Amino acid sequence: MIELNNFYISESVTFMRNNIPDNFVDLTVTSPPYDDLRKYNGFIFDYQNMFKELYRVTKDGGVVVWVVGDKTEKGSETGTSFKHALYAKEIGFNLHDTMIYAKNNYIPLTHNRYEQQFEYMFVFSKNKPKVFNPLKILCKTAGMKNNHKSEKHYEDTHSMRKRNENVFVNEYKYKPNIWFYNTGTKDRVKHNAPFPQELAEDHILTWSNENDIILDPMCGSGTTCKMAWLNKRDFIGIDMSEEYINIDCIPRLNTYGWEQNQKIAFQECL
Repeated sequence: MIELNNFYISESVTFMRNNIPDNFVDLTVTSPPYDDLRKYNGFIFDYQNMFKELYRVTKDGGVVVWVVGDKTEKGSETGTSFKHALYAKEIGFNLHDTMIYAKNNYIPLTHNRYEQQFEYMFVFSKNKPKVFNPLKILCKTAGMKNNHKSEKHYEDTHSMRKRNENVFVNEYKYKPNIWFYNTGTKDRVKHNAPFPQELAEDHILTWSNENDIILDPMCGSGTTCKMAWLNKRDFIGIDMSEEYINIDCIPRLNTYGWEQNQKIAFQECL
């Protein structure tokens, strides 16, 4: 049985195939090295076999969050993100939600198109997600009375009934599926392509419960693993690059026991 709360330096597909049992992982949060926008020490990414292994190791009701974007080449976007999404559906995943990771501080470029501010966060599920802990935001009109007009159609008589109802607005509502974050701050700045710690944490809190198993098969410097650890989940981190895994405070994990204080290992570098 694989040891949880540990990092493994290995080619991810091979490692999962040889070490992670079927139906073992509750949630994966990861970002693949799509196109050739950044150099990953010459590593080649096989997204098809990656998806096959992720489907195998994911529990029924488990979720895979796939953060991906597209390169613009010769005036056209590659469409890599859509290729990934369609292939994941082809092998059995549901495309549960197409979410947007929007960058507050995107990098301005000089070209004949609007500035690129976002990446996709595809939420794939193995059948219906078993966990949904929705993040909520405050309603600006909380407590106010809203005159809501609803319509009901009856196909047999082609008639329509309209009725007015007084509806009081709830204090909170579900957060929409476009999430904004600051990038390029202190979060893993030595890594070529970090995503914000808050992004990983928000998905972990949404799609998993305490003591669930969180996987990042392309964990880089360990953002997903860090936020899983801090939120009392178990994790598995895999990456081909020992350089990335050794960035910042990741090696400190081994000096602390889970039962001692699950926050000590990472808080020193918050």
